[in-house]
Amino acid sequence: MKRLLTRALTVFCLSMMTIVAQAQGEAFSAVRAAIRSGSSKAVAQYFGGTVELSFDGDKQSYSATQAEFVLKDFFAKNGPASFELVHQGASTSGGVQYAVGKFGAKSGNYRVFIKMKPAAGGALQIDTMDFTHE
Repeated sequence: MKRLLTRALTVFCLSMMTIVAQAQGEAFSAVRAAIRSGSSKAVAQYFGGTVELSFDGDKQSYSATQAEFVLKDFFAKNGPASFELVHQGASTSGGVQYAVGKFGAKSGNYRVFIKMKPAAGGALQIDTMDFTHE
């Protein structure tokens, strides 16, 4: 009986880990597609109430609406050619998830760091985006 309970618990834990990993992948997949297309509006759908944007170390916090316009201006000046995620991960506590990617623009390449936090309803929202020119 104890052996059966242990197996059931193991299967349950593995299935929960799969669901969390899949949810993480889906959130970053949509953000990746939005950045690749240069759509600030599509990226803004994943913004939290306030977003910290950084361009080459110049960090500022914006409301979601302001951040959309700042990102739109960035995409206008740095037309997107490509965007690929290089690494994804999550913190061990708090549900914070992050991704590092490479953004290819007509003006050069950027390393992008994205941090997403769970909102009150559990959906992931972008908290931080850092673009660093390589």
